[in-house]
Amino acid sequence: KLSGKKGKLHALKVDVSKEEEVVKAFGWIEENLGHVHVLVNNAGVVKENFLCNGETEKWREVLEVNILGLCVATREAVKIMTANGINGHIIHINSVAGHKVPNFPGLNVYTASKHAVTALAETLRQEFNALGAKIKITSLSPGLVVSEMTTLNKEFSEERQNVMKEQPILNPEDVADAVVYVLSTPEHVQVQELTVAPVGERL
Repeated sequence: KLSGKKGKLHALKVDVSKEEEVVKAFGWIEENLGHVHVLVNNAGVVKENFLCNGETEKWREVLEVNILGLCVATREAVKIMTANGINGHIIHINSVAGHKVPNFPGLNVYTASKHAVTALAETLRQEFNALGAKIKITSLSPGLVVSEMTTLNKEFSEERQNVMKEQPILNPEDVADAVVYVLSTPEHVQVQELTVAPVGERL
């Protein structure tokens, strides 16, 4: 899909639940590519599980990726930005579930993790303001999107997959377009929160 496009894609395989891998990745970026101007925290997982009888390990995996991994990646990017005087941009790919708890049993700690992302974005903005940093922070909250977390999630039961397929749904390109829009705003404009949902969504 990127054939013939401008620029270069450098792919690094990183498990964002492992701090040492995230730190190493940012070290590689700084050494080989230079500075960091934009970070899009897109990694996220959901495990079909229940709070009343669920598996602790599945809860932990969701929290480590969706919250701690996001925090570590953000910290490492901000270190590079501030050290080099870069007025960068951090974008957290959040969720509508980070603002309202959907009536969708089985999401267990996922919804709580996305509410945490909402709070983390605002807390980071307040830190930047206190420090006088001109780094932007955006919480981008999509509705249901075709992805390995939803309609393509092999861990979900057939019944749950069918329920999702019946819902209005976004394509990944729709979220990418929203990211491009947020990044294209003037330097003095900060999109703090942007919700993107398919027409007719009821979540």
